[in-house]
Formats: sequence, structure tokens, C-alpha cells
Amino acid sequence: MEKESTKSMKLPIINLENEKIDEIERPTVFDTPVRHDVIKRAVIALQSKRFQPQGRDPMAGKRTTAESRGVGHGMARVPRLKGSSRAAFGVSIVGGHQAFPPRSEKNIIKKINKKENRLAIKSSIAATAIKELVAKRGHLFNLEYLPLVVEDNIESLTKTKEVQEFFQKIGIWSDVERADRNKIRAGRGKTRGRKKKKGKGPLIVVSEDRGIGKAARNLPGIDIVKVNFLNAELLAPGAHAGRLVIWSKSAFESLDEVWEG
Repeated sequence: MEKESTKSMKLPIINLENEKIDEIERPTVFDTPVRHDVIKRAVIALQSKRFQPQGRDPMAGKRTTAESRGVGHGMARVPRLKGSSRAAFGVSIVGGHQAFPPRSEKNIIKKINKKENRLAIKSSIAATAIKELVAKRGHLFNLEYLPLVVEDNIESLTKTKEVQEFFQKIGIWSDVERADRNKIRAGRGKTRGRKKKKGKGPLIVVSEDRGIGKAARNLPGIDIVKVNFLNAELLAPGAHAGRLVIWSKSAFESLDEVWEG
């Protein structure tokens, strides 16, 4: 009985003034069970493609003529420089080579099956409709219901101020401000091009970008994506499911066609 009521569930469609103008059937993709384990695998598989391979020079610590003098000299049998008693080359020696250094040819890309990746995306989509998960991710919002469906006019917004006014009207502007972080990261990361942590705000899913991409790209934490280019990392940043998502009407209508087929 619960499944039947879920499938026939209707959601309101709002306009840019936050007024209800119509209703829409909830796609069946939102009935997918939330599989946190599969989502994590899919996100790591995406992240691994951006890892930078690292390795050591094969000759590091080995550019020396040091040789062991053998036994009978009253000293350790480690390799020593000729004409000196200074040790070199060995693993336990200052300036020596590493025993098992990292190699650049190591395969660091994680793979995931196509069906498993598709399940991760569907599961991540379903998680965006669960208020508890969205709030648990840290999103700040004042919405009566999820998912949030907006008329297609949102795709045609061309000014950042228009997007900001819309967010303020529907009660999610505080989440955008939350994503604008200035806290400096603790640790070595701040010397490696990632001094500050970047927050994640709302995700806007459209069927066609008619200007919203340029209008919203300067707002902190905002991502804009076409419905057929959704992936697990956009829907569950950091492998944590439940991102706050705004759907355009046409994108919402095509969800089952794109992801349930």
C-alpha cells in the first residue's frame, strides 16, 4: 500500500515568485532504495580519475660508487664511499634509496560496473527527496517538501541577482551563504593549492541551459548540470548522499526516461 501511494504522489510546481502553479507526478526513480555503499564506490571511481600519479626516480639514492668492504674491519658491512668511512646507498642510510618506493606505473584508477554506477546515480537521486538526509548533509533550507520543482523559466535566468532573489524567496539563500567558507584548512593541503575548503550549496538540474549556467556560476557552492549528465559525485559530494537539488519542470519530467530506461 505504501508503494502505491508513493507512485501516485503528486508534487507542486512553483514559479519564480514561489507560487504554486501546477502539480506533477513524482518519477519512479525516487522509489530506489538509498544504497550508501554503492554511492561511495561510484564517487571514489570518479575521484580516482583525477588523482595525479606519483613515483620516484628509479636511480634516487643510487648514484654513488659506494661498496661494502666486507667483514674483518670492525665496522658494519654497509656500503661505504671509497676513500671514506661514510655510508651510502643502503636503505637504512641517510641519502640512501628507499626499499619499496612508490612507482608512477601503479594503477590508481578504481573501476565500477555500468549497472552499479547507474544504481548509484538513481540511489543518489532518491536521497535528494529525503529531508532528513538533506539536513544531515548540513544544508540550510526552509522548505515544506522535497524534491523542489520549478517552472522552466528558471533555465532562462541570465543575471546572478535574479538567481539570488529566487533563492531568497524560496528560503535557501542561507545555504548558499553557508557554502561561502573562509576557514583555512588544517594540514599540508594548504600548501598544495587547496588552502580553503569549498562548501557545497544547492544543485540546479535543468533540461537545457538557456542562461542559468552563467547566471549562477559565481554563487558559492552552486553547481548547474543537465539531467542526462548527472553523476554520483554531483548528487552526493564527498560520497555523502542527500544534496539539496532544484529541478526544472522539464528535467524532472524526463528523469524516468533518462535513468529508469
